Amino acid sequence: MKRVYTRTGDKGMTGIHGGARVPKDDIRIEANGCLDELNAIIGIVRSMLPADDEWQNLLHTVQRELMVVMSHVATPPGVVNPNPVSAAELVLRCEKEMDTMTGQLQENGYFLLPGGTPVSAQLHFARTVARRAERRLWTLNRREPVNGDILCLVNRLSDLFFVMARMEMQRQDWTEEKWQEFAYKRKSGK
Repeated sequence: MKRVYTRTGDKGMTGIHGGARVPKDDIRIEANGCLDELNAIIGIVRSMLPADDEWQNLLHTVQRELMVVMSHVATPPGVVNPNPVSAAELVLRCEKEMDTMTGQLQENGYFLLPGGTPVSAQLHFARTVARRAERRLWTLNRREPVNGDILCLVNRLSDLFFVMARMEMQRQDWTEEKWQEFAYKRKSGK
């Protein structure tokens, strides 16, 4: 690429996989924008962690798979995408990682205020962007089918980032800020 700008998008249209052009606010583009934002936030988290941190490999894998996911979201029906989706395998890895971390976390029982350490705050931000990306993907899925493994992965990523945010607070020995007890605990008096 000789230059970054092409001027082809100046009228509000952009290209998708296969050569078609769609409005820049098309749901496919909106969903990919959310995924791209999520990937950038993960990059911020990685930049804040030491290079040898145990989470680096997992987050790097997530970033690489998000690039594959974005290529599939940018591919309309009838166009072949050569990038193999490994979302199902990554879902299992995320679940295993969450199970390990959850086993080390102190019991919660409260809604928590996002924030804490800089890394924890960014992980909470990643969680919310993953939720938005998931909503946009479901909107797209109502129009054109989205690979179910992709939908599952994005859902699981928001869970992963929540658990990681909590784990980061514990790793740094910071107290989580509680908002209020879960309703079922208030009713039962537990």
